Amino acid sequence: MGQLEGKVAIITGGTSGIGERAATVFTGEGAMVVIAGRRESEGTAVAARLGENASFIKTDVLDEAQVEAMVAHAITRFGRLDCLFNNAGGGGPPSGGIAELDMHSFDANIAINLRTAVLGMKHAAKVMKAQRSGSIINTASLGGLRVGYTPFPYAAAKAGLIHATRWVANELGPFNVRVNSISPGGIVTGIFAKGSGLPPSEADRVTEGIKDLFATIQPIPRAGLPDDVASTALFLASDASSFITGHDIVIDGGMGMGQNWEAFSAFRAEIGRRVQPS
Repeated sequence: MGQLEGKVAIITGGTSGIGERAATVFTGEGAMVVIAGRRESEGTAVAARLGENASFIKTDVLDEAQVEAMVAHAITRFGRLDCLFNNAGGGGPPSGGIAELDMHSFDANIAINLRTAVLGMKHAAKVMKAQRSGSIINTASLGGLRVGYTPFPYAAAKAGLIHATRWVANELGPFNVRVNSISPGGIVTGIFAKGSGLPPSEADRVTEGIKDLFATIQPIPRAGLPDDVASTALFLASDASSFITGHDIVIDGGMGMGQNWEAFSAFRAEIGRRVQPS
């Protein structure tokens, strides 16, 4: 029996990257999964590949009516809702400093990275409170915890999401509904290429070419992969985490601990070289 046998999950942003991998892992562990996303052809293909326990619904998570319809689709198709994985989001282009901040970019980041998850929690909570059970998982970011890893608008949105996760966890705990977040570090997905201006379909295809670069940015010497996040989402969706709520789990290969020791040692050696008497 799989870890999610008989459970029903919704995964937003499920057409590629972390969301697609989570959908594959969840169905493999016995779950029935609603894949939600804007790209209909990709989403339909993912659902077809995963079989009868997967269903795609075209959803723009910026639109509350569509989020409400997404939750209703899960109930109509599979009869209940045990897990919502709020994974949809986006990075956008670099924003510059605070004095030059483009407020349209800031508002867009808050909308796609915070407001969408709030909408998901709002409509999932109605179902889960009535069931008196459920797990909500929000994809946050190391950038919401540490300064300097992501542009300011994205960081602010993800920091808000981490706190919103705790707030809603506190409210829903008495109904046996758990709410947690995951903060990835450098995970190789198409989000970085999309932020550089590539169309989504092209961005998803260039990830292989940047794995070697991502292997150099944290103490563990390999690239972070969608599997690393999907396996943690599986744990949070399962009964194995039934006493865990209001927490943010960081998946970053050690990136958030601080500057790489070898790099800092080289920096100190250079200081020593420069202060030696000539």
